[in-house]
Amino acid sequence: MLFPFRRLTTLLLLSALACQTAVAGPLMDKIKERRAERQAENAVEAPLELPTGASLIKDLPYGPGARERMDVYLPKQASKAPVIFMVHGGAWRTGDKAAQQVVANKVTRWVSQGFILVSTNYPLLPDAKPLQQAEAVARALATAQAKAPSWGGSADHFIVMGHSAGAHLVAFLAASPTLAAAQNAKPWLGTVALDSAALDVETIMQAKHMRFYDQAFGDDPTYWQQTSPNYVLAAGAAPLLAVCSTLRKVACQQAQLFADHAASLNVSVSLLKQNNTHKEINQLLGTPGAYTDAVERFMASLDIDVGKRLGR
Repeated sequence: MLFPFRRLTTLLLLSALACQTAVAGPLMDKIKERRAERQAENAVEAPLELPTGASLIKDLPYGPGARERMDVYLPKQASKAPVIFMVHGGAWRTGDKAAQQVVANKVTRWVSQGFILVSTNYPLLPDAKPLQQAEAVARALATAQAKAPSWGGSADHFIVMGHSAGAHLVAFLAASPTLAAAQNAKPWLGTVALDSAALDVETIMQAKHMRFYDQAFGDDPTYWQQTSPNYVLAAGAAPLLAVCSTLRKVACQQAQLFADHAASLNVSVSLLKQNNTHKEINQLLGTPGAYTDAVERFMASLDIDVGKRLGR
């Protein structure tokens, strides 16, 4: 009678291992995908080929820190040009302003249409936590606004954009404009948040989440609220477009909750769901097609001159 018992025990063990593998498989896939995204966000490839007549001001400082630098892509003969201000992602601890997926298609598309594009770095974990990072981004924005006229740009025609962790930072600044104002940043036309899954930080931290959120937001519920766009959102915030990947359930859930809260405050938050990966949400923006067209419709709705330059 021992043999059947041992066989049953073996079968149960094998079954348990199979279940464990089935659960671990998707988790490992997510970890590998996130690792690859971080590597891509941190990668700086060959120099970008600029549109005809365009120029680049590289590593313009906005503070004393090594990462307090921005790149400025200027169109040919800029005159009162609108400015797109871009903030890279990377889980608050990696990423670079010059990464191809951050700037390449955006420069090709919009600098060719007479826009100035600014891509900024900011201090990263562990040297700076998200609240400090948001303050640094606001200082970079203030510096870009102050210098815009000397570039042939308009300080009153800024559109702020960010991806992933950068989307969290720009959404946070949009939701709480007093923080940006404290760094001397002026109001801007609107914000495009590209696939942030951290619009309600408190909800994320109270549920099962990836470890990198702990590294960013710690274990203090007060800090979760202080850095949560949804929590600090106030009436009077500028319009925001929340782009979310339908391939990441939590991203669209967060975006919808944020949009619902905004509606209760009469703040304009639009939702754009895309059947693209987290990386593609950033990388493909600027390539011809329905996705770029939808983002441009939002941009055009913010200002008549912006709309004219986009041919709308």
